[in-house]
Amino acid sequence: MNNFSSGKEKLFVIKIGGNVIDEAETLHSFLKDFSAIQGKKILVHGGGKIATSIGNKLNIESKYIDGRRITDDKTIDLVTMVYGGLVNKQIVAKLQSLQCNAIGITGADANLLPAKKREVKEIDYGWVGDIETEKINPEMWKLLLENGLTPVAAPLTHDTNGHILNTNADTIASVIATSLSGSYQVSLVFCFDKKGVLLDVNNEASAISKLTFNDYLSLGKSDKLFAGILPKIDNAFDAINKGVDEVIIGNSTHLSSLINGTEGTKIC
Repeated sequence: MNNFSSGKEKLFVIKIGGNVIDEAETLHSFLKDFSAIQGKKILVHGGGKIATSIGNKLNIESKYIDGRRITDDKTIDLVTMVYGGLVNKQIVAKLQSLQCNAIGITGADANLLPAKKREVKEIDYGWVGDIETEKINPEMWKLLLENGLTPVAAPLTHDTNGHILNTNADTIASVIATSLSGSYQVSLVFCFDKKGVLLDVNNEASAISKLTFNDYLSLGKSDKLFAGILPKIDNAFDAINKGVDEVIIGNSTHLSSLINGTEGTKIC
């Protein structure tokens, strides 16, 4: 893990998941805490259950394989409308009311997150994007940050050929944090509805304060970690290995405690 002696300016990249977005009071409380963070920050949000709810009203069936959404032609239009429009702009408006000068973006805006459509192998995920990290231009992100703006990123990228792609929000947050680690002292925070990485998914008191890669391998072999947390942990270690200073996983209702290191699981 990197240390904090670089002299670089601090940057927080914070990702919120679906449960926060689905509950108005929880979202408002989180955004108050987020807006209170001093200095530079980026918010990455998922879509919650709103896309599924609106899709049902429009007779667009939600299809999943192993918990992953299949993004067909109708669904990509739906998630672009909901994630990039409704959810993103509602969050931006709420942050503006809290005196946080937010700007809503997708990966297509200013070519911030170029990606490629996922190859069809055993499963055809449809219009799902895998980010081309080598093509990201951190200077465009810095342009926003250095001019006093707080980017709010929807979980959408683009294929550089005119098509929007649905992309995992955890991955987006990790890639953004990594791409900016050369310019800032980056803390990546994954917020969800648990206190951190739990040894027992049904027991909040089982949250561990630190997780090393060797610990992760041992816990994985013993099947102690619940499957839903594994992609977050994989993204966390990937970010650490690529220059991010610290990664914290924890409950969205305790953002200030996650930021100051008194709660959550720190990835080492």
